Amino acid sequence: MSLPPDTPGRFHVTLTVDGRTVAEGWWGSEAVARGKLAGWVGQYGHLPDARVTLVDGDAGAVLTDWPDEE
Repeated sequence: MSLPPDTPGRFHVTLTVDGRTVAEGWWGSEAVARGKLAGWVGQYGHLPDARVTLVDGDAGAVLTDWPDEE
């Protein structure tokens, strides 16, 4: 089942650099969202203070946060 075009997907990926959101997107598939997260880490992970976060919008839970907080 696909979502209506004006409805964001369940999985939200955000790229921030220096605390500012520079890219974000919503996907209906967790696998697609994880692929986007990995791509953004590969493309932008070298930037100082870059952070990429995947959130399950329905559950309101962070699924992945890169780099991992230790």
